[in-house]
Amino acid sequence: MKILVTVKRVPDVETQLKPNAEGTDFVRDNIKWVVNPFDEIAIEEALRVKEKNAGSEVVLVSIGPKTAQEQLRTGLAMGADRAILVVADENLESLAVAKVIAKLVEQEKPEIVIMGKQAVDYDMGAAGQMLAELLGWPQATFASKVELGGGEAKVTREVDGGLETVACPLPAIVTADLRLNEPRYASLPGIMKARKKELKEIPVADLGIATAPKAKIVKLETPPKRQAGKKVGTVQELVQLLHDEAKVI
Repeated sequence: MKILVTVKRVPDVETQLKPNAEGTDFVRDNIKWVVNPFDEIAIEEALRVKEKNAGSEVVLVSIGPKTAQEQLRTGLAMGADRAILVVADENLESLAVAKVIAKLVEQEKPEIVIMGKQAVDYDMGAAGQMLAELLGWPQATFASKVELGGGEAKVTREVDGGLETVACPLPAIVTADLRLNEPRYASLPGIMKARKKELKEIPVADLGIATAPKAKIVKLETPPKRQAGKKVGTVQELVQLLHDEAKVI
């Protein structure tokens, strides 16, 4: 079985991002970049499938600048077999990302594509669904459990009302939710081996895909500072403030 896993380079969630002078993007200098946490979960799930199915191959795919090699090497150190970096200096929209991945799927012909349900930078959560539509493949999003066998994927999904279990034939798209698994740490031997594993670079222009954005960011700004709260001495004082100032009762 061949498993394709997407890996996005995102700012560390502990990083304090600041809008640039034009207010059209955040400042990207001096930022710690990491693997998107949901994509780490997707990598871990692919590795577990590989461990249960001898002879399987896990292929990582990322779209971004050349420096995204670092995040792909992280996935290779976890245990993935090889990686593909589609080099694109501009930030691609979800549809363009889906089109790029679809082109690679046509070339690689995996039995399943596992993706993080969303990226923690823009929180769009749309590329997986768009990819399924472009390929005409079934999809199972927000997966908290995945079982493969008999040419199908049985997926437990997290929905508003609780849990939903669906089955779909392979090939299929699965997007990983937070509770699917806990990603492993890369071991020292794994880190050493990752340096020798194949990491292929493809310029995005070579794929013949239109990547021009359909929308633009008009204004990006930090949230306004919240006013300090008040401490009250009695319940009566609290009720009075809720009535007179907050006007909620």
